[in-house]
Amino acid sequence: MRPMSMSRPLALVTGASAGIGKAFSERLARDGYDLIVTARRQDRLDDLAARLHAEFGAAVEVLVADLAKPDGVSAVCAAVAQRPFDLVVNNAGFGAYRPFAELDPQVADDLLSVHIRAVVQVTRAALPGMLAQNRGSIVNVASLLALSSSIPPGGFLPARAVYAGAKSFLLAFSQIVAGELASTNVRVQVCLPGIVKTEFHEVQGMDTSRMPPRMPPEDVVTASLAALGRNEAVCVPALEDAALLRTVEESQRAVLASTSKATLAKRYA
Repeated sequence: MRPMSMSRPLALVTGASAGIGKAFSERLARDGYDLIVTARRQDRLDDLAARLHAEFGAAVEVLVADLAKPDGVSAVCAAVAQRPFDLVVNNAGFGAYRPFAELDPQVADDLLSVHIRAVVQVTRAALPGMLAQNRGSIVNVASLLALSSSIPPGGFLPARAVYAGAKSFLLAFSQIVAGELASTNVRVQVCLPGIVKTEFHEVQGMDTSRMPPRMPPEDVVTASLAALGRNEAVCVPALEDAALLRTVEESQRAVLASTSKATLAKRYA
């Protein structure tokens, strides 16, 4: 396989062995990127790298890393810090849907490492190189469940306290960092897909026949990249009416503004 070219854009994708991460890798290779792809499964990454090189001429490095482990996060951060990237996609994740009182504490800790610690550290590692060249983008793949905290489990919404809480963190974190970088040409986006047609649900033993139609992962990628071009910090691939998202943001600002005097609310007095 040829070495990576200085003339081609460079991207890193976590969780690249399946689903949305795989779809990102395929699309970016097709669009002319060289890639570093990372996940836990060496065989899948090797197959992906060989195929992307054969089909699109992309130079693809494979980095096997478990982001639930500190050394896995450190390995990805080291790779990102070595050179400037044009795009970093923090996509790795898993569900672990359980009522919170029944969730294995180690599984909860692993979930927090993959969904929060890894994203924060990889983003932090990538930004200096991007800021030095004054260009680049970071996409943090979250979930529509980031907006679901007021809805009790039931129907096809699972018990999801830690998962949805982690995705809510990604929403706030990404929006705030995007705001910090507004005066630069470096962009941060959080992507909130709904139910996507991947192995994500099957791995957890969920009955997908009872779910609404699932979006192809390629459509999630199309939406995310289009949103980057539109400078949207929050991408909701299935949301037709963007005004609904603005309503949520305006409501948050209104709550903050209405409490600016720090006076005890009468209902609590």
